[in-house]
Amino acid sequence: MTRETLVGSTLAGYAIRDLIGEGGTSAVYRADHPQHGSVAVKVLREKLRQDRTAVARFVREARFGARVQHPNVVRTIEIGEAEPGMHFLAIEWAGGEILERYVKRLGHLEKAEVADIVRQIAGAVQAAHAVGIVHRDLKPENVMYDPGTRQVKLLDFGIAADTDSSADERLTRAGFFVGTLMYVAPESLSGELVTPAADQYSLATIAYFLLTGCHPYTAKTPREMFTQLLSQPPIPLNRARQGLQFNQAVEDVIMRALSRNPADRYPDVMSFAAALHDALLAPSAPPPAAEDRGGLLGKMKGLFGKKP
Repeated sequence: MTRETLVGSTLAGYAIRDLIGEGGTSAVYRADHPQHGSVAVKVLREKLRQDRTAVARFVREARFGARVQHPNVVRTIEIGEAEPGMHFLAIEWAGGEILERYVKRLGHLEKAEVADIVRQIAGAVQAAHAVGIVHRDLKPENVMYDPGTRQVKLLDFGIAADTDSSADERLTRAGFFVGTLMYVAPESLSGELVTPAADQYSLATIAYFLLTGCHPYTAKTPREMFTQLLSQPPIPLNRARQGLQFNQAVEDVIMRALSRNPADRYPDVMSFAAALHDALLAPSAPPPAAEDRGGLLGKMKGLFGKKP
């Protein structure tokens, strides 16, 4: 496949500096703009510019992202067509690194950092839900994270769904799904209408991964993963990785959000994030000896402390 590149050119006033990523439908560049400074510019691939479906999906993604206004969502700067068929999307440049790479580099994250990251992602997702959008592809690869500032930026509304769409528009054929299999909610696999509860499931999987460096399922192939998601419960958090143990409350929160039945999960993503935050930051129980002042230890101390 011939590699397309716009590096060195100017597109609608954006000076294209570097190619930072490309996929089957688009390429993403770092660019400079006189008013907006450094930005990311996503451009539809040339071979798809006459494909009405591809163009519609690209424009829909851009519009979905523009509808979601939140400090933890990359800000949409401009949606346009530089020349006939050359559709582009300019968004703010998010500093830091892809969250997945950060976690893999460290192995797993500390509880307080996880609580903060999940809270920020939940805020971004709740903002999407508030305007009728289900993200459907929450995963660490779609999150930029700056360890220095601990700021999160949610990316990529490429396969998001509008909850106001008709059932025919949103229904996925049985046996097909959208999203990333390791993070997708079980109900997505059977072609059901996906609700905000599916994003909560994906966020719980992200939290599981941040805490342990592992996933709730250990399938080696997509077929095996598909079967496990539909027929087996996820691995309990405290059995995910040898040597890592969490308060029972932490495991309970994670596993509830990973319930196969969407109705058994939390009412919304913010409720899940708040429950996880409280469980992760709850003080550890003190050693029994330290609190046994009125028990056997206290009585023994009192006995030996008495004067003859």
